[in-house]
Amino acid sequence: MSTLRIALRNYADFENALTEEARLFEAAHPGTTIELISVGIHELYKSAIADSGLLHGHFDLALLVTDWLAEAHASGALEDLHPWLQRIHIHDWPGGWPRSLVQPLIMNGHLTSIPWHDGPECLVYRTDLFNDPAKQAAFRKQFFRDLTPPTTWEEFEQTARFFTDPAAHRYGTVFAAFPDGHNTLYDFALQLWSRGAELTDSTGRPFLTTPRALSALDFYRRIVRDPAICHPQSPQLDSTQSGDLFLKGEVALMVNWFGFAARSGREGSPLAGKVAIAPIPTSYGAPPVSLSVFWALAMGRGSRQKELVWQFLRFVASPERDLGITRHGTVGCRLSTWRNPELQSRIPVYREVEAISLGARQLPTGPDMASFAAIIDEVITRALTTDEPSAAILDSAQREIDSKGIRFS
Repeated sequence: MSTLRIALRNYADFENALTEEARLFEAAHPGTTIELISVGIHELYKSAIADSGLLHGHFDLALLVTDWLAEAHASGALEDLHPWLQRIHIHDWPGGWPRSLVQPLIMNGHLTSIPWHDGPECLVYRTDLFNDPAKQAAFRKQFFRDLTPPTTWEEFEQTARFFTDPAAHRYGTVFAAFPDGHNTLYDFALQLWSRGAELTDSTGRPFLTTPRALSALDFYRRIVRDPAICHPQSPQLDSTQSGDLFLKGEVALMVNWFGFAARSGREGSPLAGKVAIAPIPTSYGAPPVSLSVFWALAMGRGSRQKELVWQFLRFVASPERDLGITRHGTVGCRLSTWRNPELQSRIPVYREVEAISLGARQLPTGPDMASFAAIIDEVITRALTTDEPSAAILDSAQREIDSKGIRFS
């Protein structure tokens, strides 16, 4: 009897999809058992990477967010998958995947992992609200323009305020502002990029004391703190919780992961057929931008069953399984999945995901990412819980960045 231990985030869609894949693999490989260890996102990072669970063989595999890969690779925790590919190939690798999901996984010539769940950030909105004739007329009368998905942050604020109706338990927008090392970093990066600014200077040093960074933080804290625009629970919500509020019908539009738009098309969803996506708004004439952060399955360097692990990775990366996980709300990573006519017919937003993903940007990479994310968490926490000037908050963050010598490649 062989047992594979896989660590993953305790998110229902991930758990359901990987449980199905585990049972199918077990059925095809008698004598094999797959144990899924589902934990919170902080515990996943701690147990798999910080406490060397992958390096020392406590886990054979882990589902890791791409933010962590550089640190895990630098610590020697991840098996290089290139030699395995040369021995037993994965069908259509890498041409069957978009380059935006392959290149971030290659570090110093090593393939760190295989993409498993994608979903770039985009504007997600309710078509039933935007297409309502009465709301269109009221919006045109109030703002002298048509009610369409906003293309600038100014229009975004205006539109979100228009749709907020606490009596109907509906808010214009929602943000995942809980400081968990991910949500606030993603929001802050998007606010900077969508204003034509960068997170780092030409040397890879995070550089936050710029006029555009100040504009980004001022805008974000004003929106999130205003219950006439934004769901008041936002400071306590992570991305999945904020997406769930949208899917329950409590939010009109949001900047969030494509996966939530895809989930709206599942059978029984109250928003089935009522959700569409569009580019993220911008300011200062900046071009549209998106963020690609995704989840990948990595083999632990310390696994004592690497042959079996590789068989499992090849299994979940097959066209059939990549498409199959979409039934659970997860987003496959193969181009064949995104282009599948039946899937596009059932969940129309899949017609747009390829264009969004190909143009999505990656975060800077390096072992310092966790430290940098913690600093951004503190920036957003102070912005949302105090009246301290944004400039002072960013100056303090910059001093901490420089004192720790944080740099990215």
